[in-house]
Amino acid sequence: MASASTVALALLTGFLTGAVFRFLNVPIPAPPNAAGVLGIVGIYLGYVVLDHFDVGIDVLSFF
Repeated sequence: MASASTVALALLTGFLTGAVFRFLNVPIPAPPNAAGVLGIVGIYLGYVVLDHFDVGIDVLSFF
């Protein structure tokens, strides 16, 4: 589990990056609405749940 200071630094970094993108008037490389953000959260949660149950296939071992 990440420490509170790591989470705070990640949030601060994301905020500053978003501010720089807005200041430079370039589109952010992220979903522009709540549904897109929740999709990313869903991807993360799916990864964490499967990792918790140690379920998966090592696809890279096929190459």
